[in-house]
Amino acid sequence: MRHRTANRSGIVIRRRVTPAGDIIVTLLTPQGKLKAIARGGVRGPLSSCLNLFHHVGVQVYQGPHNDLASVRQAVLEGALPTLAQPERYAFAHLLAEFADALFQEGEFSEQAFELFAAALRGVAHQTDAEWVALVMSYKLLGLAGVMPQTARCARCGAPDPAHPDPLGGQLLCGNCAALPAYPPEALDFLRGVVRRTVRASIEAPVAAGQRPALWRALERFVAVQVGHVQSWRQLVPLTPAAQG
Repeated sequence: MRHRTANRSGIVIRRRVTPAGDIIVTLLTPQGKLKAIARGGVRGPLSSCLNLFHHVGVQVYQGPHNDLASVRQAVLEGALPTLAQPERYAFAHLLAEFADALFQEGEFSEQAFELFAAALRGVAHQTDAEWVALVMSYKLLGLAGVMPQTARCARCGAPDPAHPDPLGGQLLCGNCAALPAYPPEALDFLRGVVRRTVRASIEAPVAAGQRPALWRALERFVAVQVGHVQSWRQLVPLTPAAQG
């Protein structure tokens, strides 16, 4: 931050309470990711504002010798209460962990903020929260520039691969693959999710029985390219799409 005191508006994507009762939060804002600490926040009025997925306006102070900015004030600007439902919370948490891993502190990305905010609204309000989370996870990856290669085999470079890559979450040709090809609908999704609009993908859902393979591909690709994501553990008991 150029100035010691600044006002920011963002969504809480990470929250941790320290043994001393401080709240350390990470916000995704239109100006990039911001990490700050609310000292003694658990026992004060900031506690109710700085909850996961809340859209808040904060005033932060950055001291000359402090690594973390301090939250001086926080105002709740928006909340999505339905995200507390178990069948929605796990997907929202996965999206938040993706955003935290993909977008760096200080990185200007208004598009990332808008896409993530839209993803949370979709998970909160749409009937098929799983499909929204799947589409938006791939869109966040695409925005960060780490999408799987779909035009050529990940091993030999042959064109038009159609088989799952069990190790890297990408696509393999028939000669390199040990698993059957994706069904046409799932393959079309993988090849087109980045270039299609969010609305076009949401309005053409893949059948539930084909989603486990898409989740597996996403999990393995993220593990290799981005890093381990803890949220998969929450998804396992909640949806068949994460069990296969």
